Amino acid sequence: MTRFTVNNQPVQYDMDPQTPLLWALRDASNLTGTKYGCGTGDCGACTVDIDGAARLACRETIGAIEGTFVTTIEGLSPDRSHPVQQAFLAANLVQCGYCIPGMVMAAAVLIRTNRNPSEEDIRQGIPNLCRCGIYPRLVAAIQDAARIARGDPADDQ
Repeated sequence: MTRFTVNNQPVQYDMDPQTPLLWALRDASNLTGTKYGCGTGDCGACTVDIDGAARLACRETIGAIEGTFVTTIEGLSPDRSHPVQQAFLAANLVQCGYCIPGMVMAAAVLIRTNRNPSEEDIRQGIPNLCRCGIYPRLVAAIQDAARIARGDPADDQ
């Protein structure tokens, strides 16, 4: 039995400890917001927050993360009020939407650890791939999310 906390709820999985976290979340917990993209850790679609760090759920085994705290897109903010979610919506960033949960999670970790990220900080901190090409608006949206998180007024006010 593998035990840890997912979205502030204790969970235990009666699965092989080598099972990727991605499949435990999606198949056993029905948390399907964490997406399967490549399975090799290259795309970032499965990014979750594990103990305050952006990690790839396809590369983490449930046995390796026993005792940790995992936050998925469903647990970040059920009402979409998180600053990253607000900024992504305001920037009309979502196109097909497949990569967005992983990007939101990576960005949430980034702005929690860096309250004023530069363009370079964002490019380094968000390695996620997007086939729709949202990158030109992504940097501005994450900087806006950081502004919202800091409580700074909007530039146009």
